[in-house]
Amino acid sequence: MDILPSVKTQYSRIPSLYNPFGSIKSNRNSISPNNIFHPNMVQRLVLHTSYTESGSVTQPGQDDIRVSVDLVPVSSESDFDRVVAGAQQLDESVVVLWMASWCRKCIYLKPKLEKLAADYYPRIRFYAIDVNNVPHKLVVRAGVTKMPTIQLWKDGNKHAEVIGGHKAYLVVSEIRDMIENENTML
Repeated sequence: MDILPSVKTQYSRIPSLYNPFGSIKSNRNSISPNNIFHPNMVQRLVLHTSYTESGSVTQPGQDDIRVSVDLVPVSSESDFDRVVAGAQQLDESVVVLWMASWCRKCIYLKPKLEKLAADYYPRIRFYAIDVNNVPHKLVVRAGVTKMPTIQLWKDGNKHAEVIGGHKAYLVVSEIRDMIENENTML
């Protein structure tokens, strides 16, 4: 198993008395500081695949495990209309993150939403719209006034929204509730 460079440098100076494996032999006849895996160290799965047409990102050989799903960028009013109409035609819901490139909370929230999107893929698709890259008319039409705003769209209409000006874990929890309660909202 390869360890990420940042982890290698962090654990490269581990004294031998902290070696959790003792004298376990590997295929290289010994365990070096470069291939130590400490039991308390959290593994992080790094994906080097590109965005696919379906919007999913998976590690090769593990098609059933989805770690995160890229938020599909929407760059124009016609793209937005196409997304909403397509979801309406398939009787699906979509979640749209309205964000801005200058918004620190938006930037911090986006990877957390990508992980949340993996939980609901393919039942619900997640999209991201940078308000600075779309016509202001679209932002007004969607009723977005603050960044970040996360909206649930179903049947061509906005059903619910969460304005994410507070802690990311609370925002993700509210979004999860919004998705779980999508059928009860009018």
